Order: sequence, then C-alpha cells, then structure tokens
Amino acid sequence: MDLLVVGAGEMGRWIARLSDRPVAVTDVDPAVAEAAAADLDGVRAVPADTTETFGVVCLAVPISAVADAVERYAPRADRAMVDVSGVMEGPVESMRAACPDRERLSMHPLFAASNAPGNVAVVADAPGPATDAIRADVAAAGNHTFETTVAEHDAAMETVQAGAHTAILAYALAAADVREEFATPVSAGLDDLVETVTGGTPRVYREIQETFDGADRVAEAARRVADAEGEAFDDLYREAGER
Repeated sequence: MDLLVVGAGEMGRWIARLSDRPVAVTDVDPAVAEAAAADLDGVRAVPADTTETFGVVCLAVPISAVADAVERYAPRADRAMVDVSGVMEGPVESMRAACPDRERLSMHPLFAASNAPGNVAVVADAPGPATDAIRADVAAAGNHTFETTVAEHDAAMETVQAGAHTAILAYALAAADVREEFATPVSAGLDDLVETVTGGTPRVYREIQETFDGADRVAEAARRVADAEGEAFDDLYREAGER
C-alpha cells in the first residue's frame, strides 16, 4: 500500500520518514518536494498536479489550505485519506464530504517534528486496515497515539496551543531587558519557553491563533491578576493552584 504525502515541510517529512511503505511526496513548490525526496531514503517526488493514485493520501499542509487540499487530492486516494494539519473539525468534515466511501483519519502530532517522538491525538472517523497501518507506523516510531473526538481536541487546543502561546508571547513582549544574573527559576523557565515558541515559523503560530480561541481568556486573566489587591489576589492565587 503506497502513500502520497501532500506537503513536504517539516511535518510532511516526519510522516514520510516513519512510514514503512513506498512513499511519494508533493508540494506546491516543486523544489521543496525534490529536496525532501533527496533527504529521505526511498522517497520520490511527484508533481502537485499528479494524476497518479495512491493507497493512502496524507495531507501535511497548513490549516488554511486543508479544505482545498482535500478536494484536490481526494481523487488520488484509492483507500484512505489522512491529515496531520493540527485542527480536526474542518478536515474531518471536508474528508467526509470528499471521501464518503473511503477510510478517514485525522491525526495531530502535539510536537514539532524535531522533538519527536511524542503524543499524537487521533480522530478515527472511518477507520480500516489502511489507516490502522498508518497508525501502526506512527506508534512504531515511539509515539503515543490516543483517541479523542473532534470537539474535545479542538477545545483542548484553545488552552494548550492558542492560550499557551498567547501567554508566552505576551511575557516576551512585556519583559524588560535585564541582566542574566537577575533570572529566577520561574523567569528562566519562561525565557526557555519564549525561545521555543519564537524559534518556529510565524505563519504556523498565526494560523493557530486564527483558528482557535483562547487568547482573549488569557488577556482577561492577566487583567484580573493586574487589578487584584489584598485578599482578591490571594483568592486568585489559590484559584490558579487548584487548576
């Protein structure tokens, strides 16, 4: 059973690398696909407008491009379509409409590919042998896969992605330039997180913020802390500790 990976960026290369089957990659930028194929043993590049069909098509494209990619590549998927875009509702709905008679799987690796292995959220919308094989490849690479629902996943991303990134970026933007000797364990930990977040790609983080709510709740919570005095602060401190 062969696999076409659509999107030859970091996550596309990750899924291509761990798949124990013939793999082809494609990208809107042919040079990116060719570079990925050159870096990955046994992987070949195909044009974005390929007319070949594959047992499984896996979409590793930006969130904003998923719907178009599903429509474009559904005819190329003989048995199954998979996405690793990072959001569940839109891709699952699009794959249901475009591939009603094929296996469908949405996965979200909760890490940058450079930090693999890690946890991978899974919505097995229409599972079968083909998607089970892809999940087995992911697990065999040392990743922990766990099943969730579309609603649970997307709600969780409001906290663990949109909210968390907002808090870290806000700290970075508000922080004064102080000598390193003044660092505390808390501030040093936050500085490490700032380095992690800002070491990525702005477009990836922008699409997360545009897709998921969560930023406003962090801003509201920061205002509560800033305005709290006396026992009101004590109450907020205890409330945070009970989370």
